Amino acid sequence: MNPYFDIIIRSASVYLFMLIALRIFGKKELSQLNTSDVILILLISNSVQNAMVGNNTSLLGGLAAAVVLFIINFALKKLMFKSKRFNDFMQEKPEILIYDGNLDFKKLSELNITSDELKEAMREHGIEHFTSVKLAILEIDGNISIISGENNLRQTHYKRIKRTKKLIS
Repeated sequence: MNPYFDIIIRSASVYLFMLIALRIFGKKELSQLNTSDVILILLISNSVQNAMVGNNTSLLGGLAAAVVLFIINFALKKLMFKSKRFNDFMQEKPEILIYDGNLDFKKLSELNITSDELKEAMREHGIEHFTSVKLAILEIDGNISIISGENNLRQTHYKRIKRTKKLIS
């Protein structure tokens, strides 16, 4: 078999494996990486490198693997843009955490969001009490967006840090 075709097949396989693994273990947790997340990503990249290029340690072999990864990523983004069904499968949905001052405790529990994390997001947005929150949403990228009932809204940015013990947190 052609060694570059072998690299293409291996790289595509590893990319799809990582895509499925991140989908299973959660993408929202990657919104802000902590030390253990960075270490995990570095170790995963090192462990799958040989799976992609095999014994081929040449410059062309590495570039072939990189090109395959870029092409697959580009194609998936295009497919997600064109197909709502595929996009819905690939992307998580935003989740409502607070609506008109009422917390959705079941949703918070499902998403492993602590009250401290929610309070931190509220403080970021300049809000003291849950009852002052008109809408709080956990976005698909892990951010918590908060809209207050006040007229003087300010735009702030809160990145949720996932602190649970998952494979990829």
